[in-house]
Amino acid sequence: MSELPTSKSDAGLICRQAERIVFLDWMRVAACFMVMAIHSAEPYYLGGAAPDVTHIASKWDMLWITVTECICRCCVPLFAMASSYLLFPLTKPTGVFFRRRLARIAVPFSVWAAAYVAAFGGEGSWGRLLFNFPDEGGHLWFVPMLAGLYLLMPLLSPWAEKVGARELKGWIALWLSTTLFPFLRQVWGFFFGEPPFGSIPYLFGECPWNHFGAFHYVSGFIGYMLLGLWFRRFAPQRGWGDTLKVATILWLCGAAIMGVPFFRFPGAYPFNAPYGDAVVMETSIEYCSFGVALTTLAAFMIFRKLDFGGWLYQKIVRPVSEASYGMYLMHMFILTPASLALCPLLPTPLAIFATAAATFACSAVAAILLRRIPLVGKWICG
Repeated sequence: MSELPTSKSDAGLICRQAERIVFLDWMRVAACFMVMAIHSAEPYYLGGAAPDVTHIASKWDMLWITVTECICRCCVPLFAMASSYLLFPLTKPTGVFFRRRLARIAVPFSVWAAAYVAAFGGEGSWGRLLFNFPDEGGHLWFVPMLAGLYLLMPLLSPWAEKVGARELKGWIALWLSTTLFPFLRQVWGFFFGEPPFGSIPYLFGECPWNHFGAFHYVSGFIGYMLLGLWFRRFAPQRGWGDTLKVATILWLCGAAIMGVPFFRFPGAYPFNAPYGDAVVMETSIEYCSFGVALTTLAAFMIFRKLDFGGWLYQKIVRPVSEASYGMYLMHMFILTPASLALCPLLPTPLAIFATAAATFACSAVAAILLRRIPLVGKWICG
């Protein structure tokens, strides 16, 4: 199923079961749960009295929203790193790679995008499917992003095969500098907020007629693709003690950078603001921001040490990992009613956890069963 890592440091430490990399299966399962935990926390600050309002009832709610985000925000970057670790650089011709990978994500995406529109869409929703993921399935944004990384992999693979460790670290450092741009935009907006350019804080060559600034092509999720390559080819395996020490420092620094601005943003409670304020509030927890990058590095280091391939892995972790893409696609069908039922009954932290756990369990069972349908199962759930 997957290409083998080339790093000699991984040779004796990555446990394989039927050509699978065990730690990536554990990581996918955990990341899938993290996604659902984040979405389970969103009702506590998105929605309120109307769907286009940012509403936070209390400081207690904001505390647990922040804790959830700090622990779980690394989930999507971990998925991107897993894809890179498995596939980059390519070992198959470009045409074969595109047929196998793009088809495997595009067909299930189309099925579930249509399902969300059929269930929740209004007038004009079907037409929008020709151009973008549907508003009714906002979490589906992840799939076009992943497809974009796949489109880049054949282009960059010849370089990835030859790049040295020092050069790759330099490109990763450059990318890490771009994860500070969300904060720089806030600084620019604060000092130079007057028209004509103050309404949107442009940086390094960006302007109303050009969205492709100097660092556009070395920013975004491509950095997580480079990190996956780094861990596959060059990152040394550390002992558990050193791993925990480094990972703890990275995570604490990243969580502070994420959590302090996010938690402090609302100020007084209850907090009510236009929906767009949530975008500003989430500046420090954007997936390609510095704090999230640090927590992602910490999490990947920990997961890379997991080589448990026994009964639990064979019977639960591997099947759930194989179904994780389908779980991601379908889970909002389950999470929304689960949240409506549990949030009024439980304290905030328990409600977030219970909603995520119920959604995870139900979507896992559903996705595993759907994948077993002969001929079409994997085209529904990947």
